[in-house]
Parts: sequence; C-alpha cells; structure tokens
Amino acid sequence: QVQLVESGGGLVQVGGSLRLSCAASGLTFSNCMMGWFRQAPGKEREFVAAISRSGGATYYADSVKGRFTISRDNAKKTAYLEMNSLKPEDTAVYYCAADVSGWALNQMNAYDYWGQGTQVTVSS
Repeated sequence: QVQLVESGGGLVQVGGSLRLSCAASGLTFSNCMMGWFRQAPGKEREFVAAISRSGGATYYADSVKGRFTISRDNAKKTAYLEMNSLKPEDTAVYYCAADVSGWALNQMNAYDYWGQGTQVTVSS
C-alpha cells in the first residue's frame, strides 16, 4: 500500500520559513517524480514545485520561484519543500504527490499518489 505522509506545516509570520517533508512508503521512491501542490480556501489546487527522479532537475511555479526549494533524499524516501520569505498568499493546504512515470511535472492529473496534506498558515 502506497503512503505519502506530509509533515512540517504550521503557523508562521510573514517573512518566516517552514520546511515541509513528505515521507513515502510502498513504492519505488527513486523511480518517481515528486511534486508539491497547494490549495487555498475557495481556490483550485495549484502546482508549486516538482523534482526529477534523481533530483537533478527542479521545476517551480512563478509565484514561488526564488523563495521555495524542492529537494529529495532517495535513501530516506523523503521529499522536502523549503519555504522562505513566506507571504499571506502562501496560506494553503500543501500536498505532496508521486508520479511513477517520471514526467508529470506540473500536470496535477498525471500524478498517481497523493498525501493527505499539511496546513500552512502565514499570518500578517
């Protein structure tokens, strides 16, 4: 059974930082592209960042480029999202996702497995 478990969310002030983790089990983690998405209240889920199987390539939404960093540790079967210079508009539930084809990039529907999400709230 595949499981993706996010952690690290919480309440932070504007300009602060958080580091999200996504621990995977039940799949060959190193074969998967990993992505982070978020959904704010009343809005559609949107792409945040993705990382290739080896970690050698990363992709970001324009809204987070330069502030967020996606990374992975294949030995630990864990993906990370380092979030800096947080803004109120970053408030959302953050989800990690795994794509076994390795090509999903920012295509939400192409991801095969999803975590339950972790809440990030940025207060002003």
